Amino acid sequence: MRVFQIQDDWGMANLKLATRQRPHPGPGQVLLRMLASSLNYRDLVVPERGYGNFTGTLPLIPVSDGVGEVVEVGPGVTRVAVGERVCPTFFQGWIAGEPDLVRMTGSLGGPIDGTMAEFMCLSEQGVVKLPTHLSDVEAATLPCAALTAWSALATHGTLGPGEQVLVQGSGGVALFALAFAACRRRVTMISSSDEKIERLKALGADATINYRTTPEWSKPAREITAGRGFDHIVELGGERTLPQSLRCIRPGGTLSMIGVLWLIALDATRPDHHPPGSATGHYRRPSRWLRGNAAGDRSTPPADHRRPVFEFDELPDALAYLKSGAQFRQDLYPPLSGRANRCGTGRRR
Repeated sequence: MRVFQIQDDWGMANLKLATRQRPHPGPGQVLLRMLASSLNYRDLVVPERGYGNFTGTLPLIPVSDGVGEVVEVGPGVTRVAVGERVCPTFFQGWIAGEPDLVRMTGSLGGPIDGTMAEFMCLSEQGVVKLPTHLSDVEAATLPCAALTAWSALATHGTLGPGEQVLVQGSGGVALFALAFAACRRRVTMISSSDEKIERLKALGADATINYRTTPEWSKPAREITAGRGFDHIVELGGERTLPQSLRCIRPGGTLSMIGVLWLIALDATRPDHHPPGSATGHYRRPSRWLRGNAAGDRSTPPADHRRPVFEFDELPDALAYLKSGAQFRQDLYPPLSGRANRCGTGRRR
């Protein structure tokens, strides 16, 4: 099978197209034929060994998010069947319970081989069934971005009606946070361009601020809440934005610091202040949320239709596009074969 892997040494220049033996499922394992993958900020960090010793060892297949079809099951598998579409979970060893070092260092795309392969062999406990109304490329965005936003708002927050929420940016986590919060809360979004702001308004943002034209955005943001401060801030900028977030969160409010940036941002906080970092989540969280999505809220992730899909062998171009910040959300691309969307049309090959 063909794979993309970081080989010989770390660095984006060492991301190469290569071949490996197709795996076979053992007891309790399933073999997936990968249909689509999606990119997150962490997929720019991993090739540069940005997580230190927790990044993994070479050669390493990158990218954490994807969707695949079960094509073979090993002895004893009961949770999924051949022909079903599933998402690999971000943390393969975190089934339930509180996070710890072992559970939170078993993530796909580093240190565990990720989704940029034609086939993946995983534990049946490390995949989640998908609603049928989601396309392959839509489903591929769920494991990291969607669950991170859900964990921040529904696990660490309360999703109470009428609360004031501030979300930063227009990437994958930000747009999922807007989608989850807009139905019950008043959502303020900050972004770097007026074009993106208009699109955020169309998606349900109640208020917006351009942080390039208003660098000290915390003051007008706080005014939106009549001086009270926000009940919940989804903090995505790390050390660049945290000082201003602290100025506009209400006393007793929740500040969810997302991903690797919260580790960096802790250096900017007061010694007596410990805002919670928001990890993606364990296996049972996406299972519950996806069951609800299938039964009632048949929502779909918003897509950037200007450049929605890259081909498998265009991974370096997709990563460069993500790094440029031009995307409105995560960018997607189909794999080599099978039921794959091509340029967003959804047709079979």
